[in-house]
Amino acid sequence: MSDSGRGKGRLVADRRYSKKTGGKGSTSAEKPAAKPARRKPPARKPARKRNFLVAFVLGIFGFIFGLIWRITWRVAAVAVLLLALGVGYFYATLPPVAALLDGRAQGSVTLQDRDGKIFAWRGDQFGGAVTASSVSTHLKNAVIATEDKRFYWHMGISPRGVASAVRINLAEGRGPLSGHGGSTITQQTAKLLCLGVEYDKSQWKSEAAYVSDCRQGSLVRKGREALYAMAMELKYSKDDILSIYLNRAYWGAGAYGIEAAAERYFSKHAAELNPQQSAMLAGLLTAPSTLSPTNNLERSQARASTVLRLMRDQGFLTAAQEQEAQANPAVLSEEAERKTGGYFADWVMSLVEDNPFTQKTSDDIVLKTTLDQRLQRAAEAAMNKVYSEKVTKPGSVVEAAIVVMSADGAVRAMVGGKKTGVSGVFNRATQAKRQTGSAFKPFIYATALELGRSPLDRIVDEPFCMNIAGSGRWCPENYSRNFKGPVTLTTALAQSLNIPAVKLSEGVGRSLVQKVATQFGVQSDLYDTPAMALGTSEATLLEMTAAYAGFLNGGSQVEPYGQLELRVKGESDALVTQSSGIRERVIRPEAAGQLVWMLQHVITEGTGRRAALPDGREAAGKTGTSSDSRDAWFIGFTADYVVGVWMGNDDNSPLKGVTGGSLPADIWRETMVRVNEGLEQKPLPAIAPKQPEPAPQPQVVDRQPQQQQRTPERQQRDNFIQQVLRDLLGPRN
Repeated sequence: MSDSGRGKGRLVADRRYSKKTGGKGSTSAEKPAAKPARRKPPARKPARKRNFLVAFVLGIFGFIFGLIWRITWRVAAVAVLLLALGVGYFYATLPPVAALLDGRAQGSVTLQDRDGKIFAWRGDQFGGAVTASSVSTHLKNAVIATEDKRFYWHMGISPRGVASAVRINLAEGRGPLSGHGGSTITQQTAKLLCLGVEYDKSQWKSEAAYVSDCRQGSLVRKGREALYAMAMELKYSKDDILSIYLNRAYWGAGAYGIEAAAERYFSKHAAELNPQQSAMLAGLLTAPSTLSPTNNLERSQARASTVLRLMRDQGFLTAAQEQEAQANPAVLSEEAERKTGGYFADWVMSLVEDNPFTQKTSDDIVLKTTLDQRLQRAAEAAMNKVYSEKVTKPGSVVEAAIVVMSADGAVRAMVGGKKTGVSGVFNRATQAKRQTGSAFKPFIYATALELGRSPLDRIVDEPFCMNIAGSGRWCPENYSRNFKGPVTLTTALAQSLNIPAVKLSEGVGRSLVQKVATQFGVQSDLYDTPAMALGTSEATLLEMTAAYAGFLNGGSQVEPYGQLELRVKGESDALVTQSSGIRERVIRPEAAGQLVWMLQHVITEGTGRRAALPDGREAAGKTGTSSDSRDAWFIGFTADYVVGVWMGNDDNSPLKGVTGGSLPADIWRETMVRVNEGLEQKPLPAIAPKQPEPAPQPQVVDRQPQQQQRTPERQQRDNFIQQVLRDLLGPRN
């Protein structure tokens, strides 16, 4: 055991010596140097704990990341699969490119004047299909520079563009998807195609509701647009997609498709556009209606200037080209400046919209109308002149309307309010039913003439009253509050005397007067009361002007019309034609001629003297002022045209100091002076009445002079008779 103990001691001691000192030369004083060796194992224990903790944490993170990876690649795989299925589905539904170039639910109407010149467009105009290779290179570059400069490099969507749009929207205080969309041209085309959903009247409340649904910007909708866009990129070439976009986009002013826009604004084809015109059109895509040059040319030019700078920055224009284009901004063509159509276009389109053919077709229609643009400008100039010179009260709200018409009912010009050259507003010439006042009186005199009365027949203007059942005693008065005594019918009409008109109406019968007025074209209900003679019933200016055209054409009814020919664009055969509005005869030509003669006296010596034409041209007409001066009229004609004028307030409040013989007569005269420019003077078809033969006077017979004046033949005959009598009776005693 002692050996054993010594052995252990030696082994321990040996371990205490360092390799430097050896074992034998050591003393007991060197023992503390071995103490650190005995503490080494405890020092290694904390390191093992830290390594375990790190390994544990790393293991947890590794497990988590592994789990995420396994989930991620599986989700990604599913997403890729769903993406492929979605793209594949839309790919399978895409039709050929040609079927997508014109997607309008209804076609456009091109309006031509009587000479075949275009003056307006209505509806969704489509000038014809174009391709990206057939349009002007400047236009193609302008659209790409403005809408999608990386169009030829992406696969339908642009993550960079979307991220940039989100950043801008958030910076401007909007939602991430509100405002800028970051959509590529392909995505915009997908939206224009409504993801392949076509408009069906039976499925949608209106076309506006359909368009609104197509334009919604939800996340789900954006996702579907992205799938559709990628499918288009696989199905079509880049130029095919751009062609669809150029043909489908709305360019303002009713123009769908770039060809229609080029024609609408610049009267040229899309292939002929220069850089500044191309820049203006490309600038419209952001806000077509707001930026339309027909709406605000200066704003449209400012937007085009920005587009030109973008084209230069992206290398589509040189600095010199951009400078030249900036110095010569695009302007509307002369034709485009006049092609708003105004009140006349609105009216004639209301007639065409009732045509079953135009309601069922998406073809473009050409409508040739009765409009004479020279006369339209004449009417507008007359309106502006009178308002600028004579309606001087600040803030005056008094309105006026003008209709110019041929004797057969063809409407040549129309102004529906004091503000000229506008469209889509209330048309007082066709929509306002107002009391006719004394402008109704010619129907009474026409009835009397038809029954055989003469313009020279006399009627007494005197105090007059009559009892009306249910209303009591009624006593009409003249406007002048005095009486003229016995006057001819001509004078009574010229002076617009009320009492003779009532007497005559009651004498010939109100029912006959109603019948004559209705047959002449007054479509409104006529009140069956004695006051009807004073124009208490209502009518539109268009109706009244057409009725007076009946006086001019010899007594036949006139139906106002504005359509001459309706045909499909590109075809020569007309679907509908019209050449006259004259209908059945109402009164005899002689009675009509005598009425014209009477109406001449209204201008030469009656209430319409202010309407007399300065060149001495023959004219006839009638003033009209309704009760309480709420409406003022002057309707008259020369040998070539009938012009009707109305003035009043939209709220039906009384006019101050305005009668039919004042401002309306002034507007009528100013219109007629311009209408008749260049026309030779022609006499009116007036028929003067026969003057009554004087009563025979008694005469004293002077026999001796008569005997002296007897001819030899008569003397011989008398001698023969006397001889026969002597032979029979014998000689006298």
